[in-house]
Amino acid sequence: MQELQKRVKRDSIYSHTHDLIENFRFDKEVVGVFEDMISRSVPGYGMVLSLVGVLAETYLQEQSRGYDLGTSLGGATLAMRKIAEERDCELVAVDNSTAMVEQCRKSFSTGYPVELRCEDLRDTTVENASLVIMNFTLQFIPLAEREAILHKIATGINAGGAFMLSEKINFNDPEQQQRINNLHHSFKRANGYSEMEISQKRSALEDVLVSETVERHIERLHKVGFNRVQVIFQALNFVSILALR
Repeated sequence: MQELQKRVKRDSIYSHTHDLIENFRFDKEVVGVFEDMISRSVPGYGMVLSLVGVLAETYLQEQSRGYDLGTSLGGATLAMRKIAEERDCELVAVDNSTAMVEQCRKSFSTGYPVELRCEDLRDTTVENASLVIMNFTLQFIPLAEREAILHKIATGINAGGAFMLSEKINFNDPEQQQRINNLHHSFKRANGYSEMEISQKRSALEDVLVSETVERHIERLHKVGFNRVQVIFQALNFVSILALR
């Protein structure tokens, strides 16, 4: 484990003063430190990936498809891989970042094959799916387009199949929102981020990552056709929701 940690490049993108804070994007610089960035910024991220493996064992059906929409470095796809191979399933991993896909290709170069697509998930057709994963991806899509995307996903999932949605959330109660924000910032500080890094990263994400309440996510998932919807994991302001067909 220590050897693995040494190979992970430390995120220092916002460790120096930026005269102009540009909108956050998944370019080569971010991809190079993404593993460190997400583990130090998203509480419970390792558990989220572990849950993907549990869901694959439970819901991935023989000769169906598993989708990872917004695959980033492919963690969720890799978590599904063993079960997919045992059940002769196709795995489809999608990301619109060329830099992410290039890095992913290395992870998928050996072992059970994965269909890796560099495309906007809004252009992805979901079909014969029994498990679809969307981890921390919907939050980067414009609000007006979210329902249509989820409806397309729901339509492409077989009866008995499942959808896992992981998102950063916000809260209607201002006091609760401030409390959770403070705790999240403390989590980042505990993981070595400075006040300047936290502030500059927040500015970069302000117009890019648009969070919603967990109630809004659940309401929308029911509306697009999922029968049973529930939160299966939460760490501060990050949740994973399971929706069943």
